[in-house]
Amino acid sequence: MSWFKRDENGDADGDAVGRPDENGGASAEKRVKTEGLWTKCEGCKAPLWRADLDANLQVCPKCGKHFRLDARARVESLLEPGYELVDLELKSTDPLNFVDLKPYKARLRKAQDETGLNDAIVNAIGFLNHHAVVLSVMEYAFIGGSMGAVVGETIARAIDRSRATRHPLIIVAASGGARMMEGIVSLMQLAKISSGLGLLDDAGIPFLSVLTDPTTGGVTASFGMLGDLNIAEPGALIAFAGPRVVEQTIRQKLPEGFQRSEFLLEHGMLDAVVDRRELKGYLSRVLDFMSPGTRE
Repeated sequence: MSWFKRDENGDADGDAVGRPDENGGASAEKRVKTEGLWTKCEGCKAPLWRADLDANLQVCPKCGKHFRLDARARVESLLEPGYELVDLELKSTDPLNFVDLKPYKARLRKAQDETGLNDAIVNAIGFLNHHAVVLSVMEYAFIGGSMGAVVGETIARAIDRSRATRHPLIIVAASGGARMMEGIVSLMQLAKISSGLGLLDDAGIPFLSVLTDPTTGGVTASFGMLGDLNIAEPGALIAFAGPRVVEQTIRQKLPEGFQRSEFLLEHGMLDAVVDRRELKGYLSRVLDFMSPGTRE
């Protein structure tokens, strides 16, 4: 049969599907064409077609594992078409001239080139179903979603806009915590944002906090846990100090699932754990109860 016949290069029936030649050959070309089209689920280890994963909001259709979703895709998943991105012009400086393995300025340039953002935050205004909202979304791919002066100021502007318009505020967190390269300037943002949220609460305007994987450090210790409703995605790591740090400190083995969203819900630290594919509808129902409104 023809598929048992081999040409001089060892390919079946003379087709270039065997070993690549010294220049890569046709088989190498086939690999290039399919490279990046598949990925393996970190949860169930099943092979996933990336187009299916994208269509499913980066949630594994087999086991429900939530992959990380970038800030722009998050905004698009929650708001109706016609939303507006705002406060994108702010850029971090280097107040301490910080250098560790590389200069902070170099880290900023690299993150800006890779994400297309000026910093680890995106603000948007628009409608979530029929509710006019102010939305602030963190970008983990930008230096671990760390919170420096620009992130703090951008969220503060979202709070001010929410107070001025009386539209509910939604913050989606994904962060490793305060940005050490900005030192005390970074830590000041915790108090700045928390005090702004206090004024928002005084005005009776809803604030919904959505915690994604991971949300740790100063973000958890400040606005992450200050929502009128604190919601998390399944399997998200939510903590101040991470599990390895805790284990090394107390010298004990931690329980299974410690600091994951389901564990925190069970122990009263969260109000709900909501699948990403159901999050928009869930937030809309919450706002129906907390802040009924209609499209203007």
